Amino acid sequence: MASTVTSEPSKESKDSSAPARPGYGHLLRTRGAWTFLLPGFAARQPFAMLTLSIVLLVQHTTGSYGAAGAAAAVTGVSMALFAPYSGRLADRYGQRAVLVPGVLVHTLSGLTLTALALAHAPLWALFAAAVPTGASVPQIGPMVRARWGVKLKGSPLMTTAAAFESVTDELTFVLGPLLATALCTAVNPAAGLITEASLTLVGGLLFAAQKSTQPAVAAAGHTRVEHASALRIPGVRVLIMAFLGIGAVFGGMQVSLAAFTESIGEPGLNGVLYGTFAAGNMLSGLVCGAIAWRAAPQHRLVVAYAALAVTASGLWAAHSVLVLAGLGLLVGMCIAPALITGYTLVEGLVPAGARTEAFTWLTGAVALGQAAAVTVAGQLEDRFWGGSGFLVPMGGTLLALGTLLALRSRLSPRPRGRTVARGVGHRVPVTVD
Repeated sequence: MASTVTSEPSKESKDSSAPARPGYGHLLRTRGAWTFLLPGFAARQPFAMLTLSIVLLVQHTTGSYGAAGAAAAVTGVSMALFAPYSGRLADRYGQRAVLVPGVLVHTLSGLTLTALALAHAPLWALFAAAVPTGASVPQIGPMVRARWGVKLKGSPLMTTAAAFESVTDELTFVLGPLLATALCTAVNPAAGLITEASLTLVGGLLFAAQKSTQPAVAAAGHTRVEHASALRIPGVRVLIMAFLGIGAVFGGMQVSLAAFTESIGEPGLNGVLYGTFAAGNMLSGLVCGAIAWRAAPQHRLVVAYAALAVTASGLWAAHSVLVLAGLGLLVGMCIAPALITGYTLVEGLVPAGARTEAFTWLTGAVALGQAAAVTVAGQLEDRFWGGSGFLVPMGGTLLALGTLLALRSRLSPRPRGRTVARGVGHRVPVTVD
């Protein structure tokens, strides 16, 4: 069984991007791809700077890591809750219509948060500014993925594109924290957040200007047609549970690795261990995108997730740097295939008019799982033994794996065809072969 959608490829994919064996070279030669890839990379880079920039600034002005973490958590939860609505608006009205006001609001609210922190405003005021800052984070990654979906409709390169985007995300989260740390420590504690807001404004507007590659918005004319939410699709809800578990891995690893290195008197090793974890993710992502898969994506997701749950379940028992580094590398190598396959499944499960929203539900699920995991793992590390925070990745992935196994039939691709409305006032979509 093919690993990607088996419907007839579009003319675009035949002309520019449908080789017999997928490859990154063929992917990057897709006509018009670079027009959204370069500004897309610039626009998504600030997102990886946001949380750490808030932590470093608020900790400097308040002297409290608790207050800094709380402000960052409010931003993350706000982003997770509002991101799907941003994606749905982009599907309904077009990406540019959402991006332009979004980046303006994010820039203004980010600069407001900076000013309040520097003015030593009370914590509630920082929270009030953190909410719109998180809610208005531009969902560039999901929008880039949606543009790939338009360019590669029906092409076997969809899996390669999903892998490419996963690796791009990982690269972003390697460079972003480094840039934020350098700016906040070597220039000024506020420099990280100011730079994040500025890059968001410039990169977001440049990306929004690429109108030729954004997914088309269906004209409703005089017929009232409801834009059904991607959340109504059972397979999307299953994927959200899986991505919550992946977020639990990210959050649990961040806190627990920091606690472990602090407990052995080598806090500097935290960056090395987390870098090893991220390197495993990037490496497997590159390999995953270069393989011409024949297994169905829903089957690949279950296998990849089972491997992730098994490797994550051994973290709590690691008592040496070398063992933890090895396990962290394996966990990272298992995350990328699960993420990539989950994003690939969206193309078969979700109609084109709701894919941006679907992608934002998944990225929001990772952010929400990460925020919850940071909180729970921190409490476990404070109250119990060192390394108890690693129970969070284990618990999160095992629960998600159980959900996948029980509901895996809902991940089967929807019947191919076009969707039309029944008429004025009727809201039920009908699939026409």
